[in-house]
Amino acid sequence: MSRPPEDRGGELRALFFESANEILQSLNEAGLELEARPSDEDVIRRVRRAIHTLKGDSAACGFNKLSELAHELEDVLTPEMAQAPGADLAQLVLTAADSFGAMLAAYQRKAELPSMQVLHAMIRKLLEGPASAKPADPQPLQLPAQFAWTEYEQLMISEAVHRGETVYNVALRIDPNSLMRAAAFQLIRNVLHGSGTVIALRPEDNVAAATVEIVEAALASLQPEEKLLQRCRIPSIVSDVRLERAATAEAPEHELLGDLLEAQAAKLAAGAADSAEGAPAAVSPSASGSAATAVAESTLRVEATRIDAVMNLVGELIIGKSMLNRTLTEFDQKHARDPLRAKLADAMAFQARILDELHKCVLKIRMVPVEQLFRRFPRVVRDVAKQCGKDVALDLSGQNTDLDKGILDALAEPLMHLVRNAVDHGIEPADERLTAGKAARGTIYLNAYHQGTQVVIEIRDDGRGMDPAQLRARAVEKGILKTEEAKRLTDQETLNLIFESGFSTASEVTEVSGRGIGMDVVRTVLDRLKGTVHISSQLGRGTTIQLRAPLTLASIQTLLFRVGGRLFAVPLSSVVEITRITDPEIHRVDQREVLRLREQILTLVRLDHLSRLRSIDTQPVRKKHFVIVIGAAEKRFGLVVDSLVGEEELVIKALPAEIVSSDLVSGASILGDGTVVLILNVPAVLSRLSRATPLGAIA
Repeated sequence: MSRPPEDRGGELRALFFESANEILQSLNEAGLELEARPSDEDVIRRVRRAIHTLKGDSAACGFNKLSELAHELEDVLTPEMAQAPGADLAQLVLTAADSFGAMLAAYQRKAELPSMQVLHAMIRKLLEGPASAKPADPQPLQLPAQFAWTEYEQLMISEAVHRGETVYNVALRIDPNSLMRAAAFQLIRNVLHGSGTVIALRPEDNVAAATVEIVEAALASLQPEEKLLQRCRIPSIVSDVRLERAATAEAPEHELLGDLLEAQAAKLAAGAADSAEGAPAAVSPSASGSAATAVAESTLRVEATRIDAVMNLVGELIIGKSMLNRTLTEFDQKHARDPLRAKLADAMAFQARILDELHKCVLKIRMVPVEQLFRRFPRVVRDVAKQCGKDVALDLSGQNTDLDKGILDALAEPLMHLVRNAVDHGIEPADERLTAGKAARGTIYLNAYHQGTQVVIEIRDDGRGMDPAQLRARAVEKGILKTEEAKRLTDQETLNLIFESGFSTASEVTEVSGRGIGMDVVRTVLDRLKGTVHISSQLGRGTTIQLRAPLTLASIQTLLFRVGGRLFAVPLSSVVEITRITDPEIHRVDQREVLRLREQILTLVRLDHLSRLRSIDTQPVRKKHFVIVIGAAEKRFGLVVDSLVGEEELVIKALPAEIVSSDLVSGASILGDGTVVLILNVPAVLSRLSRATPLGAIA
């Protein structure tokens, strides 16, 4: 059954918006490269290809205004324009990325398109500028080509020259408007073979030609230059041609082909040995192009909702596996000598193994590299630094660290606030840095790595750091704390004040910061993700902020326990240790129960006191209590429980707000016997505990 035309159109537009966002990201990256290398023709060609793709795709979806603007911009982005005095192609590309982004957002919301006057003005300025500054007799720019032939190809060229043939280096630019590059390359190759003997050719095949704009060849021919130029100018296929005689090395004695081949073979063998030992092997442009094409062809775009549906079904299968395990245990007890028992156990083990592999595969599908998030920050740092009048570099590492796509998207906003704050508040102006003996350029470091079942994203700067005394004074001034409370705070607790709503160290409100909103968002998002945020700072040395979040929200390894007859679970990654204590070991400080554990004072938490939990059965009076020591960031507290059940991997089910009113529960799961398990929200317990007792009581 075929889909209606409107369904196909909607699907096409959805694909367009997804690919357009990737194009905009590539434009941002290219704009930053052009700032460093304004006349880099490779970058300019990359930008033109991206805009050309955007132009064609937007026209196919009926977004004519976007297509027209892309066409207008494409005409300006030429290597000749980059050479013009006063031309700022980098700013033009960055402004174009912002403008296209605003237009795409308007198309998605079906709203009125924003004004593009700024971009139009920049295009007009570039078009008018070179005309007025053009010299009377301009010299034509030579087509860029490397003609980097291998030793073997150079020997073949030398052999042809010794035979009396004329060898030309030929460079042909494929017309940017050519839609079928592979077919255009095939035509060019046919013309070259018809004009003489092709000694060398770059690229070497049609697949690699799909991503190449300039074709290079070494051609031995008896035809005159004018005839060759005429043959190479293929209408609608070749837009520019460069032809020059190939230079041959003057050697007193002509090398033998066999000697050179042996030398090449030895060099290749040595290279293979190096790469086998771990050294990175060099990759030719054509090979890399082929690899990129192969990767692109093997990538499949799938909606996240479909993966979520599969993940949900796998979760149900895991619950079913637990049910079968319990049933098999009962069968063992009642029919211990039944011959079917061993067969059922084998089948159950096989099913469990396959299900575990299936679960891992689905989780890997949801995993994406953090590079997708990090890619946007070079532009953010550049813009904020320019706005603040600072010189700031960004150092990225750990881009290949994988985490769940949902968590990656949720961390985008907190990271944006942290990076902007690092530039605005953390990095000092150049004169202040020079006075302090630092380099004029400040650096922000972004790193990501796995630690157990968590991912850690670290934002570090080499700026001025934070002064706890200044933070305390600011908190008192803002009315967040009283003077007596501020004096009781440790330095670490003082640093955590920056996450309080309305708190800001900025003396004035700017477009970048100063409203006291951003850092509050950071903590709110991390609490929602069941993660933590930790801050450390050295005055004059810089600040480091660590965001810790689970690798996935789909399943979690937990420790099960009972309180008041109810079954709870706590993430195993938060459990530091488990101990047993007696009533005399429990002391009261500031109206709170505390425990002295190896010279450390721990606040004890009873869930029934913290959340007014009602017991559903009568618990016997116990002489000893189990205490689960839970750690989150630098905090520790002891959770008093009635009994321990054991470890189990749970598939998390989100609970609607109308069912669970307490923020102490982050989700639920179902065991094989149908028992519902409530999963404890550790950051929420810490937050509730901090509000209910002086912070100093929490170890």
